[in-house]
Amino acid sequence: MTAEPPPEPTGAPAPVPDVSRPAARGARPAFRRWRRTRPFWAALWTGAGGFVIFFLPMAPLGKILQVGVGGIAGMAGGVVLMAMALLILLLPGQRHTAGVIAVIAGVASFPLSNLGGLFLGMFLSVLGGSMAFAWLPEKPAPKRGGGLLRRTRTGAGTRLPSPSESVGSGSV
Repeated sequence: MTAEPPPEPTGAPAPVPDVSRPAARGARPAFRRWRRTRPFWAALWTGAGGFVIFFLPMAPLGKILQVGVGGIAGMAGGVVLMAMALLILLLPGQRHTAGVIAVIAGVASFPLSNLGGLFLGMFLSVLGGSMAFAWLPEKPAPKRGGGLLRRTRTGAGTRLPSPSESVGSGSV
């Protein structure tokens, strides 16, 4: 067995990739397709709000408005909001329930946890929960071609009878 040297490069230009291909390959287009099938931005905002509400009670004592029960309630509310963000992202069919719970937990964080994460966490979680509740999946494109339920066009000269015309014109 002898190894042949690789062919020498010629002066021909490199082939141009076909841009008209509908399916691009790679991680970024795959992530984009996956992201468009679920309420991604709603989950992101809900998770960010839960993160702010969860970690604000862990700030140094000089930056906290309330210590004690508020800290525990803030951490619990933040965990609930981050769980709802995961639920919104991974199970888009449950987006209505998770969105309502996220809005309720975000509003409840206002009196329970440092003014709702200094208003920022509350705002983000209410925004994300509202977006999750309002999100609708894309409808698939209508299929073209023949099928069992294919519509047929009637001839141009045919006319449908109007409602005033009766089928039988006789009195009883």
